[in-house]
Amino acid sequence: MKSNTDHFAHKSKSWDMNSKRVGNAKSIAELIVKNIKIDKSMELMDFGAGTGLLSYFIAPYVSKISAVDNSPSMLLEFKNKCDEFSCETEVIEKDLSNDFLERRFDGIISSMTIHHLEDTKALFSKLYDMLNEGGFIAIADLDSEDGSFHSDNTGVFHHGFEREILEKQAREVGFREIGFELASTINKPHREFTVFLMTGLK
Repeated sequence: MKSNTDHFAHKSKSWDMNSKRVGNAKSIAELIVKNIKIDKSMELMDFGAGTGLLSYFIAPYVSKISAVDNSPSMLLEFKNKCDEFSCETEVIEKDLSNDFLERRFDGIISSMTIHHLEDTKALFSKLYDMLNEGGFIAIADLDSEDGSFHSDNTGVFHHGFEREILEKQAREVGFREIGFELASTINKPHREFTVFLMTGLK
């Protein structure tokens, strides 16, 4: 039985005050809009939506965003500001590492979430099943790093990723036209960390 501890409870209130975090989400959103044909008819899932930083920047381009996260405190912050979003929103508390959502979306976006999930191939398989035919994934996360990105690695299963491994896993579950691009660079006092955007189609 997995623990339902909310690892982000103590961070949720101040999450959006971190200017690097906001800048990172904005850079990722801009790259998604540039690389993927998004239109106002689309309904997207923001997987690991947190307080909605990525959703906020994508909202003007789509019809609806469903925020999926296993942190109730983060989703509460999302709800508190959802009237600022320029599209319809919905909040779903769900842990996709051990659960499934019986829904279909035109696209699934995600930022800095998948390093918190142990089995990325199983996740890709679930995301594939939750997409409409022709739907897309746009997933941003850290390139492989030395484990120093987080000051506390509780709940962190991957110190970033090798892009080739993620591409292989995604192809094995059925994704096609998989691509990677540098989305942003996060500068910390001890070093800088690169963030990729991975895209693919069902």
